[in-house]
Amino acid sequence: MVRLYGLLFLAQIVLAVCALISCLSAEEGEIRALPRIAWVLIILFFPLVGSIAWFVAGREAGARRQRTAWPMGNGFSEEQRRRPVAPDDDPEFLSSIAERSRAEDRERLRRWEEDLRRREEELRRGQDDRDRPEV
Repeated sequence: MVRLYGLLFLAQIVLAVCALISCLSAEEGEIRALPRIAWVLIILFFPLVGSIAWFVAGREAGARRQRTAWPMGNGFSEEQRRRPVAPDDDPEFLSSIAERSRAEDRERLRRWEEDLRRREEELRRGQDDRDRPEV
C-alpha cells in the first residue's frame, strides 16, 4: 500500500511540474479565467486539483497551434518538401563515386600494364645480353 501511495504522490508531483512549466511558458493571450500568478499559486498550494484545473480551464485549447505565424514547412506538404538526402542514400552521389572509382581503376590498371611491359622488356634485354657471346 505504501508503494501505491508513493507512486500516486510521484504522479501528482510530475503533473504539478508539467502544469507549472505549461503555465509559466504560456503567452499572455493563452491564459484564461485568472491571471498567471493566481494559476501558479493554485498549482503550488493545491498540486493535484490546481494542475487539473490549469489543463482543463486555464489555458486556451489549441493555443500552441495558433501561435506560429507560418505553417510548418513554409506551407509545403511533407511530400512536396525536398529533404536533404544522406550521401549513402543519394543515387547521384553514389553514381559519381562509382564513376570516379572506375576511372581511377582504369588509370591504375593502365599504369600497372605499362610497368609490367617495361619490366618484361628489361628482362628480355637482360636475357638477350646473356645469350650473346662475348667478343
